[in-house]
Amino acid sequence: MSDLTFNKIAGAGLATGLLIVGLTQLTGGVFAQHPAKTPGYAVAVAEGAGEGGAAEADTLPDWGTVLPTADVAAGAAVFAKCQSCHTIAAGGANGTGPNLHGALGRKPGGHAGFAYSAPMVELGGKQPVWDYDHLYEYLKAPQKYLPGTKMTFVGLKKSEDRVNIIAYLKSEGGTLPVPAPDPSRAPGAAAPAADAPAASPAEGPATGENNPAAPSAAPPAAATPAAPAPKT
Repeated sequence: MSDLTFNKIAGAGLATGLLIVGLTQLTGGVFAQHPAKTPGYAVAVAEGAGEGGAAEADTLPDWGTVLPTADVAAGAAVFAKCQSCHTIAAGGANGTGPNLHGALGRKPGGHAGFAYSAPMVELGGKQPVWDYDHLYEYLKAPQKYLPGTKMTFVGLKKSEDRVNIIAYLKSEGGTLPVPAPDPSRAPGAAAPAADAPAASPAEGPATGENNPAAPSAAPPAAATPAAPAPKT
């Protein structure tokens, strides 16, 4: 092989290598990959939005008003979510959870034969019975209301569901009487008006000018004319 032929082959190989390197650099600049700072996809969610839109403040019901009109049948339907762990018939056996006949008005952690969690037993030492307010809050989010409870149910978020199931529990051996209506718990009840601030005292002396209720100062007495000088 002559030197000229070798130079041609070597030059062609070198040119090909330079072309490949150049194309690599070019495509790397055009299709550069920049890793995301945070993995995943950002999804905008309106704060406070729930199934029904904006979350509403949850206040304790006026039991004297809502219980007489509560839907006990609807409460029984809601209780179907609880039947995998609880029975409610009088004398029913305990399951994963205690029998709930007569639970409304019973001491927390007080049903015989069931091994309650320590937090529930502790609650029973502080709270004498399951009343309407405490049961309403507990059913909303058991783990949040009583951390460590054996009840892992996520809770009933709708106030209507909790009112109806409490009415159903009352119909199944509940011993608490229905309280009298409490107007202060009625929806839209106005808060008591604050006392009006006392009026600031008027500046200066309390004369008729600054304080109309104060008597005005007596007018100055008329000057008595001087007696004429005696003639000499």
